[in-house]
Amino acid sequence: MGSPSPGLHDSRAGRIGRLGAGRSAARLEGVARGKLRRFAERLGEPVDGASLAFFRAAFGALVAANVVRWFVMGKIHDVIVEPDFHFTYFGWGWVRPWPGDLPYLHFAVVGLLALCVAAGLWYRVTSALVAIGVAQWFLWEKAVYQNHYYLITLLALLLAVVPAHRAWSLDARRHPPPGGPTVPLWSLLLLRFQVGVPYVFAGLAKLNPDWLRGEPLRMWLEERREMPLFGPLLAVDATAYALSYGGLLLDLLVVPALLWRRTRVLAYVAAAVFHVLNEVLFDIGIFPLLMLAATTIFFEPNWPRALGRRLRLGPAPDGRAEVARPGALLVTGLGLFALLQLFLPLRHYLYPGDVSWTEEGHRFSWRMKLRDKSGAAYLTATDVASGRSWTISPWDFLNQRQVDEMWVHPDMLAAFSRHVAARERERGREVEVRARVSASLNGRPAQVLVDPEVDLASLGDSLLPADWIVPLEVPLRAGSKTAAAQTR
Repeated sequence: MGSPSPGLHDSRAGRIGRLGAGRSAARLEGVARGKLRRFAERLGEPVDGASLAFFRAAFGALVAANVVRWFVMGKIHDVIVEPDFHFTYFGWGWVRPWPGDLPYLHFAVVGLLALCVAAGLWYRVTSALVAIGVAQWFLWEKAVYQNHYYLITLLALLLAVVPAHRAWSLDARRHPPPGGPTVPLWSLLLLRFQVGVPYVFAGLAKLNPDWLRGEPLRMWLEERREMPLFGPLLAVDATAYALSYGGLLLDLLVVPALLWRRTRVLAYVAAAVFHVLNEVLFDIGIFPLLMLAATTIFFEPNWPRALGRRLRLGPAPDGRAEVARPGALLVTGLGLFALLQLFLPLRHYLYPGDVSWTEEGHRFSWRMKLRDKSGAAYLTATDVASGRSWTISPWDFLNQRQVDEMWVHPDMLAAFSRHVAARERERGREVEVRARVSASLNGRPAQVLVDPEVDLASLGDSLLPADWIVPLEVPLRAGSKTAAAQTR
């Protein structure tokens, strides 16, 4: 008999090779599916819901307290009701304040709903309504943007998703949940992630030349030298450097230290000292209290029970609760949310220039207490048909807070210019609007902020880099103690 032909042998070898490769791919696919299944089961593992319940109660109470603060300080009138014009966020211009005095009712309703969230009453509905209500007032006016309002909005949104009502809530008392006061692990991890994001990105943002040279803390501490007891110490350069580098190290290291059980208590104490100092030295609203409450989410899930010496404030967790594996839609949604939170603080690298100067990519990036900016400017409108020019008084349209913020935010200058042009267009004339702005950053000598020859009214609202912003060229002067109007 003749030997098999080479072609037949090659064909068999090829089939065997493909079969082996197919089996290897199938095994790898099986391993991957198994790991994903175990990961999903781990995310759904039941843990004590006590820490989540504490966070829910503290958050609801603080949101309600912030509503009272806005009423007492008259901020609802000054920020929302009084101005004829509001600066809006890109893509959210359709979210406008309620007419007349209805914003007062809006805040009052949000405060009552926040108390319901704190008590765990009709939690799923009230938490979702608080998230919507807080997001609305946050989006109404960009001139009062602060990072803690952004954080409150995000946390309200997440509380509408996580089951923080399964322990120590009126809902659980009326209708005890089947699994007892337990929550899936993913809900705890989600809040830990969101609370950790501001710390980490605030630390990364502090790695800039101005902060490492003690600015703008040196300027702010100098202004507080008349404080009792510690005032003279605040005016010492060494204090500015100590607080600058101390804040940098805390922001960068506190999350890893909170995640490690051995350093958790020490890390929380350090964070508490940091936030108390911020409360004493700076007026930043409820942010220190919010972070003190939120940072407890890194402790063991049952820490409130242990701290309360196992007081029976609710039923004990049932260790036999079944694993509630999160669905694919939930995992996908939370994954996209996490990616967005990681992208937004880094997007300023897509823009040229110093973000503290141009403001492009500054908001939603946890760049907290990094810059001190002041500006002096005047706006002129020019009738296209006649060529006649006149000075625009922004106080005819805006309040003082809006004006102060607009002078140092190029995007707000453009938005206001478009508004002025639209008002003139209603009167039957086309105008061009130009601005001469001289601004100072962290005590630098003032320089031009925007190109004075550009018609700001012709600029559309865009996320693209603004080539009409003049690059920062003035260097930081060593030991500068020039006082300027603070912006956040």
